Amino acid sequence: ITTGLFLAMHYTPDVSAAFSSVAHICRDVNYGWIIRNLHANGASFFFICIYLHIGRGLYYGSYLYKETWNIGVVLLLLVMMTAFVGYVLPWGQMSFWGATVITNLLSAVPYMGNELVQWIWGGFSVDNATLTRFFAFHFLLPFAIIAMTLLHALFLHETGSNNPIGLSPDADKIPFHPYFSYKDTLGFIILLSTLTSLALFSPNLLGDPENFATANPLVTPPHIKPEWYFLFAYAILRSIPNKLGGVLALLFSILVL
Repeated sequence: ITTGLFLAMHYTPDVSAAFSSVAHICRDVNYGWIIRNLHANGASFFFICIYLHIGRGLYYGSYLYKETWNIGVVLLLLVMMTAFVGYVLPWGQMSFWGATVITNLLSAVPYMGNELVQWIWGGFSVDNATLTRFFAFHFLLPFAIIAMTLLHALFLHETGSNNPIGLSPDADKIPFHPYFSYKDTLGFIILLSTLTSLALFSPNLLGDPENFATANPLVTPPHIKPEWYFLFAYAILRSIPNKLGGVLALLFSILVL
C-alpha cells in the first residue's frame, strides 16, 4: 500500500498518458524505478504468502472454523480482483488484452451477459472509462481488504489457532516475546531481502515482455496470459471448450475452498 500510494501520486489514469506516466515514474521520479519494482514484485510475494497460508490452512484442517475460513475465501477473491485491476493500469499490451479477455468472460452470464460487460467497460470496448474505474477500484479495494483482514483475525481469536495434530494448544503456550517476535522478525527479514533482491537484480523476471509495448486494440499478442499467480485458474478456464463451463470451472477453482 505504501509503494502504491507513492505510485498513485505520479500515475495518470488516462489511456493517452497511463503508459507514459509509468515510464515517467521509472525514469524521472526519485527512486520511482525501485518503488515500481517493489510494488509489482511485492504483489507476487504477497500471493506466495497467500498460497502458503491457504495450503497450511487446508493441511491443518482450519476450514472447520467456518466464519474465519469463509472470510478468508472472500479475502482471496478481493485480493485477486485487486491484482487484476492493478495489472491493467500500466496500459501495456498484456494489460489491455488481459482486461479485454477477462471482462469478456462476464458475457457468458445467461440473459444479461452483454449488458453486464458493457456496464463494466463503460462503453463498447475497453477504453478510458474502463481504465479510470479500474484505477479507482485498485485504490479502494486494499482498504476493504484491511477491514476484512481485521474481521478474519477477530473470528480466529474466538477459537484460537490450529496446530498440526489438532490438539488443544493451551499446554504448549509460551510468551509471545521473545519467542514469536524473533521468529516473525526473522521471517520478515528473509521475505523482504528476497523481495528486494528480486526487485533489484531481475525485476522483470515474472512480468510479461508484451507489457513493454503500449496498448494497441488492433494488434492481439500471440499469447494472452495472466501473471503467474493466476495461471492455475486461467489454465482451467482455457482447458474447457465451452465458454460458460470454463467460467464456472474458473470460479469454482477458487470457491472450492
